[in-house]
Amino acid sequence: MNRFVLATVMALTCIGTAQAAVTEEDLLNDQQTTNDVLTNGMGRDLQRFSPLTTLNKDNVKNLVPAWAFSLGGEKQRGQESQPLVHDGVMYVTGSYSRIYAIDLKTGKEIWQYDARLPEGILPCCDVINRGGAIYGDNIYFGTLDARIVALDLKTGDVKWNKKIADYKEGYSITAAPLVVNGLVITGNSGGEFGIVGEVRALDAETGETVWTRPVIEGHMGTMNGEETTMTGELNATWPGDMWKTGGGATWLGGAYDADTKTLVFGAGNPSPWNSHLRNAGTPVEGNKGDNLYAASRLGIDPANGEIKWHFQTTPREGWDFDGVNEVVGFVDKDGNKRYATADRNGFFYVLNRDDGKFIAAYPFVKNITWASGIDENGRPIYNEDNRPGAPDTSAEGGKGQQVFAVPSFLGGKNWMPMAHSQKTGLFYVPSNEWGMDIWNEPISYKKGAAYLGAGFTIKPIFEDHIGSLKAIDPNTGEVKWEYKNDAPLWGGVMTTAGGLVFTGNPEGEFIAFDDETGEKLWSFQTGSGVVGQPITWEQDGEQFVSVISGWGGAVPLWGGEVAKKVNYLNQGGTVWTFKLPAAAN
Repeated sequence: MNRFVLATVMALTCIGTAQAAVTEEDLLNDQQTTNDVLTNGMGRDLQRFSPLTTLNKDNVKNLVPAWAFSLGGEKQRGQESQPLVHDGVMYVTGSYSRIYAIDLKTGKEIWQYDARLPEGILPCCDVINRGGAIYGDNIYFGTLDARIVALDLKTGDVKWNKKIADYKEGYSITAAPLVVNGLVITGNSGGEFGIVGEVRALDAETGETVWTRPVIEGHMGTMNGEETTMTGELNATWPGDMWKTGGGATWLGGAYDADTKTLVFGAGNPSPWNSHLRNAGTPVEGNKGDNLYAASRLGIDPANGEIKWHFQTTPREGWDFDGVNEVVGFVDKDGNKRYATADRNGFFYVLNRDDGKFIAAYPFVKNITWASGIDENGRPIYNEDNRPGAPDTSAEGGKGQQVFAVPSFLGGKNWMPMAHSQKTGLFYVPSNEWGMDIWNEPISYKKGAAYLGAGFTIKPIFEDHIGSLKAIDPNTGEVKWEYKNDAPLWGGVMTTAGGLVFTGNPEGEFIAFDDETGEKLWSFQTGSGVVGQPITWEQDGEQFVSVISGWGGAVPLWGGEVAKKVNYLNQGGTVWTFKLPAAAN
């Protein structure tokens, strides 16, 4: 059996035999309904903001554990999930493509599903999973062998299981899916293997593919199995046949803007990393070396997968700065509807929500070397001397000129989601201050093999910290306060109308901060590094907060000198749930 259904008739009776089917309206109102958490991001605009005020600055000191749930077994690596809550049950995914249903009142397991992963999966950056999506009577999640699985909410029985891509070529799925108008929408992972990034929509009831949209120019989209339109224009910004293995993985999933009826996805790094190779060794003419739509944010029509707009953060990207970071809808101080995204390249961008046009950009990490700034059109002003040099066939291993670039390829901010407070108007951005030695090397494509064309070593740039949680004003770029952490920050952030900001660190602390001052108001030692995503909800008149603890992810695998700095940290897999007792309200 690949699934362990531990529910009994008594357990099903306990959670209720008539769970309400989740509708499009429920998903639309997820942020406002405080007794559940139905979407990744606590709302499809990804603000990760709760309007709950029961728990606040004055009483958060009274927050206590309600229950803890162990994921069990030996599969304890990199727990980056965000739990979901519906009708008295919590649903949480774990490493190695597992998912659990947990009774909210008792913390006891109701059912568990383990995907049967084949030998030879090729996850880039640990065997993580970042969560599921609920719609109707089902919960959906992706697997490391590039499948989407639909499970019955009450029993964990498989409704359908659909292959999205070939894992042997390097494809996988790690992001939480997004459900819009009855479509399960997902991206793909695998940018380090020369795959092609894509956004795909499946029918929530049947799992059949409705449309696909590759994000690299030259590839054809589909609708109901028939080719539709080409992405971009063939060879407009890619030389020769390099677009065929162009990368641009959509590995973090996306957001949905109900106001403009637009999906917003990020596309990752182009393949290979060697930007000289992708520009065919010739000077850039106009935008011919941009390598669209890699390292970009894309607005996509959810009905048919057509691209409505794009904004590229790092054209001709050569440092693995990606471009996949989440895009959060918000309203600025003048009442304008905007998007915000904190890029791996170290700049915080503000875009117009109607068409994705550039509004402003601000550096949010220190000592950026690869660019001196962002111009009026949103394009980087490159420091070309800080671009790693072309491979040198006369050098040992063909190693090109080495440079020290800031930030490192793991980014000023990586996957870990920021939060926006409707109370303060600020964004709370988990960032890291580090740099890297980087150089290019000869490379050729081979299916299923790493396709980087670069070598690197990550190094800290400050003695007293790497991680930095920053409160950023999106109207000015001003950092209102900063919390410095010894180890890199790698977990998500949540903010509440009660004036609190929650996040965790690799040292195991789960922390609540004052949203205006950054003062640490409460913390709890979870026993392993916190790289998960916190949530909050109310139940029987009490406010609850939950986060999954379990160290892992990309830092211990790719972090160089930084990884050695934190190699003492323990792995784990525990869902910690806290509550403010009614008497302490």
